[in-house]
Amino acid sequence: MTLSLFDQFMSPTLLGIPLMALALTLPWILFPSATSRWSNNRLLTLQSWFMNRFINQLLLPVNLGGHKWALMFTSLMVFLISINTLGLLPYTFTPTTQLSLNLGLAVPLWLATVIIGMRNQPTHSLAHLLPEGTPTPLIPVLIIIETISLFIRPLALGVRLTANLTAGHLLIQLTTTAVFVLSSMMPSVALLTLGLLLLLTILEIAVAVIQAYVFVLLLSLYLQENV
Repeated sequence: MTLSLFDQFMSPTLLGIPLMALALTLPWILFPSATSRWSNNRLLTLQSWFMNRFINQLLLPVNLGGHKWALMFTSLMVFLISINTLGLLPYTFTPTTQLSLNLGLAVPLWLATVIIGMRNQPTHSLAHLLPEGTPTPLIPVLIIIETISLFIRPLALGVRLTANLTAGHLLIQLTTTAVFVLSSMMPSVALLTLGLLLLLTILEIAVAVIQAYVFVLLLSLYLQENV
């Protein structure tokens, strides 16, 4: 039976039971847990160094009021990186290729930043809808445009993450199919295509990490505007 290229993005099921929850919770098992020893092992030390560097870099432009989000942003970053990279393994499923999941992560966090801004400093938050020095005839048009751009933000977050990961998976599948087809007809071309596949895999690992970082970075920028 010929399968579609997009069958790999279907939510896995076992006996009719969706396994999306299992795919979301399984990556947490792979992370090392803290120990009571005075000195940590190399993996824990590397994990702590990475999280400290990430928090310092992410919250550098945010004032002290936004530092309360450090734990949430770090957890979300590690969660997205683990899911994105594990999805590149054979016979695995990448939950972040589902737009519904990405919107489920983006919309509540974006809405929380907007609510915080409206509660703490409503005048400053509403001032973003109208740039300073706008001509009077353009005020209604600009308010509508800025309002639309404000509500598009969570959609852009979800679509960006979904589109980048989906495109990468499709490219890897197409290149892998080309390697199998060319291996019997043109072995030399198949070897060149295999080298391209290895480079593409390395690129997709970088994309998986970068997209997770961009997702959290944009959320921190939205928080900075409202705190």
